[in-house]
Amino acid sequence: MEETEQKVGMLGSGSWATAMIKMLGDNQKKKKVLWWIRKEEDLNYVRTYKHNPTYLSAVELRIEPKNLFTDARDVIRQSDIVVLNTPSAYLKAALHGVGAEDFKGKLVVTAIKGIIPDENLIVGSYLSKVYGIPAENIVVIGGPCHAEEVSSEKLSYLTIAAKDTVKAERVASLLRNRYINTVLSTDVYGVEYGAVLKNIYALAGGICHGLGFGDNFMSVLVSNAIREMETCLTAIDPEADRDINASAYLGDLLVTAYSQFSRNRTFGHMIGKGYTVQSAQLEMNMVAEGYYASACIHNIIQQYDLELPICNMVYQILYNKQSANLEVNNLASKLS
Repeated sequence: MEETEQKVGMLGSGSWATAMIKMLGDNQKKKKVLWWIRKEEDLNYVRTYKHNPTYLSAVELRIEPKNLFTDARDVIRQSDIVVLNTPSAYLKAALHGVGAEDFKGKLVVTAIKGIIPDENLIVGSYLSKVYGIPAENIVVIGGPCHAEEVSSEKLSYLTIAAKDTVKAERVASLLRNRYINTVLSTDVYGVEYGAVLKNIYALAGGICHGLGFGDNFMSVLVSNAIREMETCLTAIDPEADRDINASAYLGDLLVTAYSQFSRNRTFGHMIGKGYTVQSAQLEMNMVAEGYYASACIHNIIQQYDLELPICNMVYQILYNKQSANLEVNNLASKLS
């Protein structure tokens, strides 16, 4: 029986979106890939040279020139599966002019590891609230998976979470290839919130490193962080089938906290070195999702009356402009 061609639309042209275009291109399953690129000059460059001029520029991309668009609505309407892969702070702008009817009947995948800042909602919840997308049609992609390593074809693992594992497998089968392994999960909220939290913890690790703390302290920080994450995820969704030591939680936390490619660790390191939030944001060419996530998780801490001292430390430094040195030393007395 002939395999049915699936149409996959990618919204976003940053490093992670570019890496996923490469994954899709290197997967042998029959499909049509459509790509929304915000800047017309970048689109024209990709069309001509098969490379993204701004992110992962050395990577050759297998995509048909006719399948590149600057109108997100065109991509969504023509796709069976829509992958949202912009920074969380830019998702609203990317979907400007898109209506609920455009998403009707689509499987919508969020590869965004962040919070919609002024909504204080994870992406899945935002999609349900604003566009009426049923929860069963939302799929979440988790790590651990840095775009830079994917682009150089280093063996990596993705966690694909959906309420229906058949739908999770439908997405996984399009991404899986010789250097990408996939794990299926039904813990949709846990995988998405876990991705948000690990960015905050990586930012905390960067702050500590910037202040001169070493690997011994970092290991204690991370071991406390995974326990904090479990506390938070259990409060949000206590009934989920979840192993906090799985790669989507502990694995993603470790790579984000320690890797040279982690933008959240880099952002935190700059804060620890004395940069203001604004100056650190200006110097970085990429968005550190942990900054926006910190405010949202602070609200969750208050809502559920949780004790999450690492998250609280990051919030106090970033939003209340407290001394990083004083806050970390105060935190150190609470770690075990």
